[in-house]
Amino acid sequence: MHGLLSFGVLLALARLTFAGLPDKIYGVNLGGWLVLEPWMLPAEWEAMGGQSCDDCSQCIGSEFKFAEAYPDTVDQKFAEHWSTWLTQDDVNQIATLGLNVVRIPLGYWIVEPLVNRATEHYPRGGIKFLQSGLQMLKNAGIQAILDHHALPGVQTADQSFTGNCTSDVEFYTDYNYHRALVWTAVMTSLSHLDPNFGSVFAIEAVNEPIMDAAQTPGYGDFQTNFVQTVRAVELILGIPVPGLQLDTSVSTSNFTSAIMNVASSNVFNSEVTAALVDAVPILVELGAELAIPEIFNFDLAAAPLHNSREPLVTTFMDVNWQFDNPPNPADAAIGPQGYDNHLYYSFGGVADPNPTAYLTSICNLQRVQADAALGDSPLWFGEWGLPTQFNATDDFLFEWADAQKLAYSQGKGWIFWNFKVEISELAGDLARQWSYFEGVKLGFLTENPSQVNNASVCAPYVTSS
Repeated sequence: MHGLLSFGVLLALARLTFAGLPDKIYGVNLGGWLVLEPWMLPAEWEAMGGQSCDDCSQCIGSEFKFAEAYPDTVDQKFAEHWSTWLTQDDVNQIATLGLNVVRIPLGYWIVEPLVNRATEHYPRGGIKFLQSGLQMLKNAGIQAILDHHALPGVQTADQSFTGNCTSDVEFYTDYNYHRALVWTAVMTSLSHLDPNFGSVFAIEAVNEPIMDAAQTPGYGDFQTNFVQTVRAVELILGIPVPGLQLDTSVSTSNFTSAIMNVASSNVFNSEVTAALVDAVPILVELGAELAIPEIFNFDLAAAPLHNSREPLVTTFMDVNWQFDNPPNPADAAIGPQGYDNHLYYSFGGVADPNPTAYLTSICNLQRVQADAALGDSPLWFGEWGLPTQFNATDDFLFEWADAQKLAYSQGKGWIFWNFKVEISELAGDLARQWSYFEGVKLGFLTENPSQVNNASVCAPYVTSS
């Protein structure tokens, strides 16, 4: 086993040296870690003091409610969770399985100064665990997407994945757009300056916004400002951005001073400039807390930008995620950009709940082509799994895994939800369809992610176009 592990890690290291968009993405989400979704670990959640209920807003069913209920112990309880949900053994297993990417769901509260402590309740201390987790991933040769999964003000109603299960959705306001842009400036800076963040190749702006674009006012402007915020940080650091350059020179290697130097630049609008300025004191604080001298002198040889001076891949849910005249994120692109789509048949509305309908649907999927026609390319499928609306047999799950992998590999690749879920009596059969580790163990998912059990699985279902 040790020989296999070493070989797997060496393979991962051979695949990449520095961050950059992989030729093909084979990945897993690190869900349940820094944004805790109680349904994935029900026994641990209850042991911590959380509750399970049908309506997660009516009990201690989210991080917000937990922190509100246990203000004196929340930080310690979550530190225990963060240190045990993702371990070195998990990272080793991800590498051994030949996976090359992880998508890391993050809440805005990981940048603690953004939280209004009078009205918002979240655990503190997660940023250090993100830093150490990224170091483990980088050492294993695994690249990372930083996914803004839970936005300030909440971007989608009644979902524990937003950190606060509530019907009061307030992300789509100037105040919360601004906080999200400050978060973006901070994460972009860390990705380029902290060596531990050296394998981060993309930042995702918003996980699963409301699907009705009529309910997301200003979202198109936010997409534009998100890209410009990322690119502004990179230009300040001297990272070439295609088609864009500063109209003023940077005369210091102190990063936070450099931000203030270019705050008067005419290249970026007032929203972007305001986000950069508000990021400065946060970065000074993080530079000390996380021991990142590169923030104070980005000419230091240790900074990742000396190894790879490529801009990050700005990432959005694709335009087809929304309806009612949504803004096209392709219109916001400056430099490399990627597009994410999530496809879960188990929530209904995709295909009739039976094996034949599922396979007919997935084997004729045209999402990659439809997105490309609108400029949303490269497209990857950032969340998918094996759950169904019916009692799936093992034989079906072999086919279902193969057919989805073949469909999603028509694009840039796929990222399974989730790397693991809890194995417990309370969790029941959850792992069989939601855990990548368990799916490989059961054989539904092949040990080599680029392969399938049956390459002809779709032959009986493909319809002529």
